[in-house]
Amino acid sequence: MEKGKDIIRFIVSVGVCELAGVLGALYTTPNIGTWYAFLAKPALTPPAWVFGPVWTILYLLMGIALFLIWKKGKGTAERKEAIGIFAIQIVLNVLWSVIFFGSHSPFPGFIAIVSLWLAIIATIAAFAKISRGAGWILVPYLLWVTFAVYLNLSVWLLNL
Repeated sequence: MEKGKDIIRFIVSVGVCELAGVLGALYTTPNIGTWYAFLAKPALTPPAWVFGPVWTILYLLMGIALFLIWKKGKGTAERKEAIGIFAIQIVLNVLWSVIFFGSHSPFPGFIAIVSLWLAIIATIAAFAKISRGAGWILVPYLLWVTFAVYLNLSVWLLNL
């Protein structure tokens, strides 16, 4: 019976994270070939096609990390807090797309992505207390968002 629950938890965990990606993409995708295409961007900006696969993998990793936390420490305050922090960061993740792409707002987007970056650090710390593996799984996400902070800041400064 527990194995069946774990399969459902895994599907829900990954599904929630991938859904966040889909919601963000609703604001991002229509603006890639229009508004975003005409912005000045830094030299290290990857081609647009890189972002979809990278984010899909990162959302999968987030889902796996969430599953590991959901599975461990059942009913503990520590687990509830960790999942709450995770929820905040996933909302900030979607919110960044809404602000940066949906509202065409690089500076408010920069504020949002720095907030997201801090929330990811808090999530890693909270997850690592419960499962070191879950914390480590989120490190690629932190690294990518660190790069995204640089890109967002550069786009803002280059387009003042």
